[in-house]
Amino acid sequence: MPNYSQYEIILVRYPFSNLSSSKVRPAVIVNTSYPSNDLLIVPITSRLVGLLPGEFVLAEWQTSGLNVPSAIKRGIYTIEQRLVQHTIGQLAPSDIAKLTTALRLWLGLS
Repeated sequence: MPNYSQYEIILVRYPFSNLSSSKVRPAVIVNTSYPSNDLLIVPITSRLVGLLPGEFVLAEWQTSGLNVPSAIKRGIYTIEQRLVQHTIGQLAPSDIAKLTTALRLWLGLS
């Protein structure tokens, strides 16, 4: 089984929030190395309007391997590693700092 790294950007099939269907979409891995077949991911979207608190547009989306301007969306999902379809890049340091702040906000951590 491949090893994935924290802040790696992947393509993964995951469901719509109403569970009506699923689609291959980008996401960023947020967990550190852990002896498990599961990954914790946060979704990435190309919808840049109507972002909620903590959601943000990636400053360095191109250097991260994304094809279009993209934003981090609020949500934390657990997936099995086998669901990863492809690795496309790594989150840039400036966007990692924003994601860390967002996770603290969403989880109520100080």
